[in-house]
Amino acid sequence: MTSLLVPAGLRPWVAGIDVATAEEAAEEAAEDSAESPAESPAEGRPVADVPDHATTLLLRTDERALVFMGPRTRAAYHLAPPGRSCVRIRMRPGRAQALLGRPVSGLADRVLPLGELPGLDLDLLAADPVAALGAALADRPEPSRRLDEAARLLAGSTIGETASRLGIGERRLHVLFTDGTGLSPKHFARIERVRAVLAAGTGRWADIAASAGYYDQSHMTGEFRRFMGVPPAAFAAGARPAATPCTA
Repeated sequence: MTSLLVPAGLRPWVAGIDVATAEEAAEEAAEDSAESPAESPAEGRPVADVPDHATTLLLRTDERALVFMGPRTRAAYHLAPPGRSCVRIRMRPGRAQALLGRPVSGLADRVLPLGELPGLDLDLLAADPVAALGAALADRPEPSRRLDEAARLLAGSTIGETASRLGIGERRLHVLFTDGTGLSPKHFARIERVRAVLAAGTGRWADIAASAGYYDQSHMTGEFRRFMGVPPAAFAAGARPAATPCTA
């Protein structure tokens, strides 16, 4: 999987772009099978899809299948099929609804197949994701950044404090998040904290818990287990739930 640089013109819309070719997927499967003799390249390589509050646009280039993947509220462990190639575009909060033309409420843990998206050339998307997105979004007005600001404030404040600082009521904040991300503010914040632990890497767990915004280490451990299936120390050590074949 190769991460592409998101140019300045796309940053208001896109948080990240990843591309995997069939050759890269096959090489990774072979490398993983060499390290883990029990798993063959034909079965695929183990992949952990961690919780994510973003909505993702995914093009499976080998099948020309375009899908929107809603927020993922629990980790999923699966065997990635060898040879599958794809373009994965992680949207910023609230941006997917502008592309879909509808709120994303109800899309959590769901995959929405799409035949096409108006203005988005699938062949160009497969060949040059940055150019394809730039062309599709060129004439669209820059989206409101209120949800970005709400997400930033929520990372270090309560729901009530966030609503107050935005000058809106808690009910309106809830609608803002559910329409724009498919998650409640509380669920959005919980996923953000788990992702902060995953991004922290190594260190003292008590320090990681504090920097991620948990009350204490036990609070972090309980939340991490609920979202990831195992405690953080076990996950870091590679003791993870068994991977199953990918069916999505």
